Order: sequence, then structure tokens, then C-alpha cells
Amino acid sequence: MGFELAAENLTCDYGSGPVLEPLSFTLPAGARLAVIGESGCGKSTLLCLLAGLEKPSQGTVTARQIGVSAPGQVPRSAFVWQNLGLFPWKRVLTNLALPLELGGMEKKEREARALAMLDELGLKGLEHRWPTTLSGGQKQRLALGRALIADPDMLFLDEPFSALDALTRERLQEFLLTLWERRRCTTVLVTHDIGEAVYLGTHILVLGGKPARAAAWLDNPLSGLPDCREREEFFHMSRRVHAALRAASGGAGDAGESA
Repeated sequence: MGFELAAENLTCDYGSGPVLEPLSFTLPAGARLAVIGESGCGKSTLLCLLAGLEKPSQGTVTARQIGVSAPGQVPRSAFVWQNLGLFPWKRVLTNLALPLELGGMEKKEREARALAMLDELGLKGLEHRWPTTLSGGQKQRLALGRALIADPDMLFLDEPFSALDALTRERLQEFLLTLWERRRCTTVLVTHDIGEAVYLGTHILVLGGKPARAAAWLDNPLSGLPDCREREEFFHMSRRVHAALRAASGGAGDAGESA
């Protein structure tokens, strides 16, 4: 069960020339795609196209339900922005429960579900705090919980851990995998970090050039394995990603604005 995500000849042009060369791939249902590349190469543009937040100039994005005899259900999607998008005028509990409120769930039921999620997030006891009083890691956990509380079929993340220190970032990568294991939603993650891509992505897409092209598509069986970062294969895969990034940047023009 779940949704397979497919891009076919996907391109984007904002009027001054293409940002993204024709791109095609299929991400299996329940898999995690890490998209990595230099700043300004079009990673976030691709993420928005895949999430349906922007329309492609050409090509298609299709989410196909797997494991049903008559597919046709529209997937429920959630998005975590780089700035997290938490509402500073809403307390932690109401921030977390917002997707349930928008979905029409009764107040008593959504608050009970949000309290259970707070416990899962390790934020129990903070329900009445304002987001501005939380640490960076706590804010990240709250944003992830809000994205997952309504059990989405597809999850899109735009560099959610980029502002954190290295140790907090590693802990939250592990935490994200724990949440994902319980839900198994198809996931697309944008990142600048090679180790993060190898740790989180069951598949890795390396983007590079101007316009952006797929420099490499790597299947990554390491993601999710115990002690993944300590394995020799982790360093081999990291070197493969690094080599693909170097090759892709060698043909790129001057760095532009971040995508």
C-alpha cells in the first residue's frame, strides 16, 4: 500500500530560460528520496513541483496508489519548510493540532491526538508554551509532528535541519527515521549535506548544472540500517555522492540565488 511518485519529462522555465532540464524518475511507494546539489541548482524548485505547489512548464508528476484494485485516491501530503512555518501566536498544542482542526476534527478528539503526539515527540509538558520559547531542536520536532499528525501519504521536507548544530542535526535525523518507520509515507527531502542524504535517503538524486540536470540517481540500501554511519559502505556511498556533485558542478555556471 502507499503512493508511488513519478516524474516524466519534468521541466521548469520562469521565462528567462529553463531552470530544470527534462527529468524523469519513479520513487517507489514508501521510499525516501534525498535531493542534493549546490545552492541555486533548483532543488527547492523541484521539491515544489513534486509537491504540486508549482506547475511544471512541461511534463507531469503522478502519485499512483499501489496495492489497490482501483487506484484513484488523491494522496494526503504534508510539507516542512526550511523556516518551519510555526505560528508564533499559537501555543505548541494548537500549532500541532492545526492540520486536524483544518480537517474538521472535533476539539476534544484533536487535542487528545495532539497530546499523544507530543509524548511521541518528546515534548510532553510543553503544550502551553509559545514556539518562540522552544529550542531549535524542539521547534524542529514540533514542525515534524505537525506534518505527520494527520498521517499523510507523502511528506516533503525542504532542508528542515540546516540551521542546527551537527549533534542536534544527527539526533533529529535519527528521530525522523523513527517517526517514518511508524508511518512509512513516501518522502522527498532536500538537503545540502552529503551525510544526511546517505543516512536518510533510500534513493539519492544529485542535481547540478544550469539549467539543473540529474547528475546521478543512486539506490542506497544503507539508509535505515543499524549503525549506518559507522559502516564502511556509508563512506563509500558518501564518496560516490561527492564525486557526482563535483562532476555536476564542473559544468555549472556562476552561482545564482538559492532555489
